Amino acid sequence: MKIAIPTADNKLCMHFGHCEKFVLIDVDEKTKTITGKEEVVPPAHEPGVLPKWLHEKGASVIIAGGMGMRAQQLFEQCGIQVVVGAPSDHPQTVALSWLKGALVTGGNICDH
Repeated sequence: MKIAIPTADNKLCMHFGHCEKFVLIDVDEKTKTITGKEEVVPPAHEPGVLPKWLHEKGASVIIAGGMGMRAQQLFEQCGIQVVVGAPSDHPQTVALSWLKGALVTGGNICDH
């Protein structure tokens, strides 16, 4: 499984469309461990581009602070599970917390 986390200043960026990079974290679901990590610079943010690009990179989950409803639908159409309301923290911490069922999420900070 590969988890995509949008980042800025090496922490989860609260809005995925404003991130500097995505950290793609490979995880083993059975052992709940990180098996690999890659930082990638996204293409220009335009509607529909990031879901397709992350799907091509192998992402199956995206964890973000906020995301508009249309973007969530586009990610889901690409087979990528969407988790919103995540706190701004280090990508590995966020990924492991989610994997272990301990990620505390708040409301979606994006209202468009």
